[in-house]
Amino acid sequence: MEGTSLPQETEIPSPSALLAVLSFAADRHRNQRRKDNATPFINHPIAVAELLARVGRVTDVTTLQAALLHDVLEDTSTTAEELDKHFGPAVLALVQEVTDDKSLPSPQRKQRQIEHAPHLSTRAKQIKIADKISNIIDITTQPVDWPLRRKREYLDWAEKVVAGCRGSNAPLEEHFDQILKTQRELLDRGD
Repeated sequence: MEGTSLPQETEIPSPSALLAVLSFAADRHRNQRRKDNATPFINHPIAVAELLARVGRVTDVTTLQAALLHDVLEDTSTTAEELDKHFGPAVLALVQEVTDDKSLPSPQRKQRQIEHAPHLSTRAKQIKIADKISNIIDITTQPVDWPLRRKREYLDWAEKVVAGCRGSNAPLEEHFDQILKTQRELLDRGD
């Protein structure tokens, strides 16, 4: 029919493309643990990708691949050249966009995330939101050896980062808001 536009087709994630990235990320993070010192680190990138797919309804393969790899440059010896060779320039660019500069002191890195969030691509903003959801859940429900004050400060900081990512994925943003509210209440009961 003239004048009627058909809905755009969504990219269906290729199981082999996602599994190749998952295998790579699992290998690179194999000796790392989350802040509770018990949970395998790979659980975090998997949780981020799962949140994007389930809550954010993201089907874009590049975004899901980058989610699985989002910490590999800053937390492992993996190089940009390796990511480019194995997964291509689009995945590399997205991973680089969400990678912190570990040469900077932590307070400066945190401030940079707040300042740069509004300037990220939509894909990177979605990964940032899912990352913050996963981290908030982990630091408030796992036996992380952080004082209550530090946990609250993390939640406040994550809220500022996500504020700069708004407008990229409404379901993910609503989920972040609910998780933030729930986890703040959980911390308040911990007093």
